[in-house]
Amino acid sequence: MNSNTMRPPARRRTLAAAAAVTLAAGPALLAAPPAHATGGGDGRASAVVLRTDLDVALLDKTVHVPLKATLNEVRAPASARRTALTVTLDGVEQGRPVSVLKADVATAEATTAQRRAEGRAELAHARLHVPGLPLLSLIEVEKVTARALCETGRQPVAEANVLGTVTVLGKRVTLTTGGPTRVEVPGAGEVTLDLSGTRTTTRTAAATALALTVSVNPLKANVADVTGTVTLAEATCETPAAPPKAAAPPAEPAQPRPADVQPQTAGRPTEANLAETGGSSMTPYLAGGSLALLAAGAGALALTRRARAARGRG
Repeated sequence: MNSNTMRPPARRRTLAAAAAVTLAAGPALLAAPPAHATGGGDGRASAVVLRTDLDVALLDKTVHVPLKATLNEVRAPASARRTALTVTLDGVEQGRPVSVLKADVATAEATTAQRRAEGRAELAHARLHVPGLPLLSLIEVEKVTARALCETGRQPVAEANVLGTVTVLGKRVTLTTGGPTRVEVPGAGEVTLDLSGTRTTTRTAAATALALTVSVNPLKANVADVTGTVTLAEATCETPAAPPKAAAPPAEPAQPRPADVQPQTAGRPTEANLAETGGSSMTPYLAGGSLALLAAGAGALALTRRARAARGRG
């Protein structure tokens, strides 16, 4: 068998494969890369029912004992809630424990989510004591609350309230928003109260129901002075960052507009007629593939005829 008779089938297969690859690659050019989106970060929040920063000086004033305490202090992102009702300190009043705070309700909560952060604190029917005044409360409150709320896309909110009566060193006091309230009791000391302090920025909020500045000199129990600050019901928050917007997919590239095709015969439809009868953007790929297949078929037919003619001459 002549080796030339094996070539036409091989050539036909090569041309047919090339046409198939051309048709398969056409639609893939129109695919767009997928868009990706990521979430926003969490905000922050905190709350505390009681915070003291006091200094206790002994009678000879050579020894100073810090009286720092917190009740139900919580912070988020790790959301939390606490409801302890008492704080007791040892070793500041002739070795006896001092019950700094007792309350019927003492709750602090801090929560965060993707677009929200909130802190809350509530204290009800509470009595606060300091060393040297075992029988007299530094302050008694009926109910105080603080709330700070930060939400993405909104102005932060801070709220603080003092509800019901307030008693300082045995005296009932009337608090005003016009400025600090000063209470002085002879033989006991002096307390200055700031009512319902709030502050906000574009991304943060903080609220404090009561802030006390304390200066007590009971001259009892080997205590000369108790000075410092006390905070009742405090809450803060920080707005979570906004989640980034998902990237828009790139626009589909415009297909090149084919040149006007002049009709070769009276019965051949023009390009506009093709559109009316259902032509689409895939038509150039299909037409190109069809032409490639026709060319491959014509070449194969010519090679077959040449082979038959050669065998006839032989």
